[in-house]
Amino acid sequence: MPIETTPLDAFIDALPKVELHVHLVGSASVPTVLELARRRPGGSVPTDERELRRFFEFRDFPHFAEVYLAVNGLVREPEDVAGLVLGTARDLAAQNARYVEITVTPYAHRLVGMPPAAITEALDTAARQARERYGIRVAYIFDIPGDLGADAVGGTLDQALAHPPEALVGFGIGGIEQARAPHVAAIRDAFRAARAAGLRSLPHAGEMTGPETIWEALDELGAERIGHGTNCLADPRLVGRLREEQIPLEVCPTSNVCTGQVPDLASHPLPRMLEEGLFVTLNSDDPPMFDTTLTNEYRIAAGTFGLGRAELAALARNAVTASSLDAAGQGEILRDIDALA
Repeated sequence: MPIETTPLDAFIDALPKVELHVHLVGSASVPTVLELARRRPGGSVPTDERELRRFFEFRDFPHFAEVYLAVNGLVREPEDVAGLVLGTARDLAAQNARYVEITVTPYAHRLVGMPPAAITEALDTAARQARERYGIRVAYIFDIPGDLGADAVGGTLDQALAHPPEALVGFGIGGIEQARAPHVAAIRDAFRAARAAGLRSLPHAGEMTGPETIWEALDELGAERIGHGTNCLADPRLVGRLREEQIPLEVCPTSNVCTGQVPDLASHPLPRMLEEGLFVTLNSDDPPMFDTTLTNEYRIAAGTFGLGRAELAALARNAVTASSLDAAGQGEILRDIDALA
């Protein structure tokens, strides 16, 4: 029996969307991961679909990071990188997404022997093909894997400055937040250099740690957006600053549950963040690993948190205005959202 589609479901499907927080390797579909694992057997990534889906059940964030690195190890050729970009673009375009900022961790690809120039060429080619094939604009954020040490900081900055793809718009940091402390000076220097080169500061912060990481991102890294930021609510002064300056927070509800940052969706802080007047966007993070999609995150906002058409349209507008898309591109998507809402 077909599943009945409600008017709100149809609205969510038709809503023009922007994705600001999705990781390249984490966006690899289950069929893509299976194909890579079968082509490069002998590692820890299963080659059977049922086993792979169990592989994507995470005990905590360190376990998730371990699995992510195992999948990343299957991405060994520039063609693999381009294929992941195109797969992400295809999947998002099918959800009526018009623009995406894909977080790429170039240092992880360099670790498996990919030359920096080849990584960039693959990213450039894939962005052009995504626009031609699927009508979606692709931009990139280069991401420091914060738990891989000072070499990762320097290697990511080198790629951003010496081999930037045409669509590179931002510089970020992810991974296990607690592991950043020994390298804080190098991280600050890298962000300073990236910002001087014209890149936006877009770090993850306040997902696994408390408000202090968000303060560090704002005061020392010059953050223009915050990845996750869900633990900001523990500090009323920080909430006040985020509200006053309208710093966008890239919220990924399903991700937070799957990595154990919140116990369940009903406990997620998103409703309170909205009540506090914070600038929130909805995002999918690593959608196949978490068995979600960008559209599903909007469905969760409606079904679990009770948001209606106006609130969902506001979240979609937030993603557009928080993006690095040019004014003309933003205006086009905003007009389409307004026409639907």
